[in-house]
Amino acid sequence: MPIQPLIDAAQAAANMAEIKPPLSPQEARIEAARCLFCFDAPCIMACPTGIDIPTFIRKIATDNVTGAARTILEANVLGASCARVCPTQVLCEGACVMLDLEKDPIHIGRLQRYATDHVTARGIDVLHAPARKSGKRVAVLGAGPAGLGCAAELARLGHAVTVFDRKPAGGGLNTYGIAYYKMRPEVSLDEVRLIERLGVEFRYGVDVGSDLPIADLERDHQAIFLGIGLGGAQRLGIPGEELAEVVDALEFIEWIHTRPLDQVPVGRRVAVIGCGNTAIDAVTQALRLGAERATVIYRRGEADKSAYDFEYELAKADGASFLFHTATVEIVAERGHVAALRLARTEVRDGKATVVPGSEWTEPCDLVLKAVGQEKQAAVLRQLFPALALDARGRVIHDPDTMQTSLPHVFAGGDCTSGGREVVNAVAEGKRAARGIHEMFSREKIAGPTQPSRHGAAGGPVGSGFDHPIRVHELEAALRKG
Repeated sequence: MPIQPLIDAAQAAANMAEIKPPLSPQEARIEAARCLFCFDAPCIMACPTGIDIPTFIRKIATDNVTGAARTILEANVLGASCARVCPTQVLCEGACVMLDLEKDPIHIGRLQRYATDHVTARGIDVLHAPARKSGKRVAVLGAGPAGLGCAAELARLGHAVTVFDRKPAGGGLNTYGIAYYKMRPEVSLDEVRLIERLGVEFRYGVDVGSDLPIADLERDHQAIFLGIGLGGAQRLGIPGEELAEVVDALEFIEWIHTRPLDQVPVGRRVAVIGCGNTAIDAVTQALRLGAERATVIYRRGEADKSAYDFEYELAKADGASFLFHTATVEIVAERGHVAALRLARTEVRDGKATVVPGSEWTEPCDLVLKAVGQEKQAAVLRQLFPALALDARGRVIHDPDTMQTSLPHVFAGGDCTSGGREVVNAVAEGKRAARGIHEMFSREKIAGPTQPSRHGAAGGPVGSGFDHPIRVHELEAALRKG
């Protein structure tokens, strides 16, 4: 049978409520007061955008919430989104000194949300573009996190920016592809409006290359930023994949963001193929929208999954089941609709998961969600810029310091260069590209944020992601012990 909505509006709203509700003012002040305001703060080093976390927390503690939001948004214009969707457990909070003291880390993400929500709710603009413009124009292709990070930084540097996107609204995956219980699309759209107020122009429903020739774009702009992300889901390459109830997991999540929750069709028995964070988002939301059973199917073992452990535990708590070392061999149809999956056990040999002969069985299913990764945009990129250099995996080759590509006027960032990382990484790369473009225009180099050392020497660049060049956990603990 065709899939259909399973629960009413009230139940859907309750099931999809935020898993991390906002802090009250009193809760925020109490949490901020726990911070040790480390001088050589490892949390800053762990943030790809280099937010000065101790400074913004100190401002919350002293009731300067607008100032806290300014500190955040000057470093990361998508600070409100990142407060909700960043894997803080493995970034800033994962680097918190409190963990060395065997205490709960400071809830940095929730404090960041508290500050950014404060200015959004009150219509306070803490970012401004200079009145004097450079006269240079930049085209940004893609209104996702990388494109938005680049556009905002360029506007604040005095350049004219136009963002082009095929979707009817900006934000990229922040608007269309984040689990609903983590973040509502309105949060992302508020950030787009913030960037519009910096003077950035957005043109939606435009397919660059067909609707707008690249030659026209290059004629009217002195630089181009590529933030086009990734393509559609990779194919499974098995019989039955063409059935209507076989859907990309990101497309399913987009349904949730673009339709009333009680009008989202869901299968009673859902199978999600893949075990990354998108798979977890999909299986959890299917259950919350009324699926009686939802199962993640993965060719490899539990230890091989790319999903974060905390996401995995959330899915299990919501009732998701997992079939590891299992491959989907065929999607079985009945009267033209998905009816079951033919599965088989796998074993890993020489690094490859292969089907065990004679191990097949059948499981009932009426909705299949594909979450096995997204295609690179190599074909699109070659069509737009035939001379653009790509690596063997279809990613744009670029200078990591400036994000400049093999074409001097073209810069790139986000998933089309990295192959898919976090929102905060995309914002950081967009900002870096904006500074690279500004340097090309002005011959002025803008240094990225640096963190001073306790020993008085200049520290290295912040925003190193998962690396921590300055490890001060032991030093902080020793100083506090006297």
